Amino acid sequence: MRVYLPCTLPALAAAVEAGGLGPAPLIGYAVTPALVEWYASGNTEELEYVALTEAARASLRLLAAARAEGVPAVSRRVVIAAEVPEQSVTANVDLEERARVRLTEAIRLVKVAAVHIDDEYAVPDIEAALAALPAADDGDDDARFTVDGAEAHELMWYATQEIPDLLRA
Repeated sequence: MRVYLPCTLPALAAAVEAGGLGPAPLIGYAVTPALVEWYASGNTEELEYVALTEAARASLRLLAAARAEGVPAVSRRVVIAAEVPEQSVTANVDLEERARVRLTEAIRLVKVAAVHIDDEYAVPDIEAALAALPAADDGDDDARFTVDGAEAHELMWYATQEIPDLLRA
């Protein structure tokens, strides 16, 4: 089963060094029965894009949390796509996050299929979204618009063999 895991560049570097992501439980996003039911007319590719988008939103929250803790992090959303055994995935029952899943096992790096990362030109919009996130959470429509602006940027796809180059950049 393809699962999309929100991440940051420092966390990706740590995963590479450790040889995987973990420990479990891990939160990811995937094509769940609730997502299929909600997007009744979507094909698998469209549904996987929704799961990827949800993971990118979660990555933005990880960046905000790192910033709040004073941890330096490059303002680029990162999503790791991995193939995991279906039996290690439990779907979330929260209707607000229909694609959210919990993984009961750590993920070895060899199970990573690809990495999706914001291009550098997205950084100013990601920075703006990070600054607007608290106000957006409080219901400010202008701030929500700014946060949504981050989603206007498509994440770039990178093969696993490109990860070392991404981390050096």
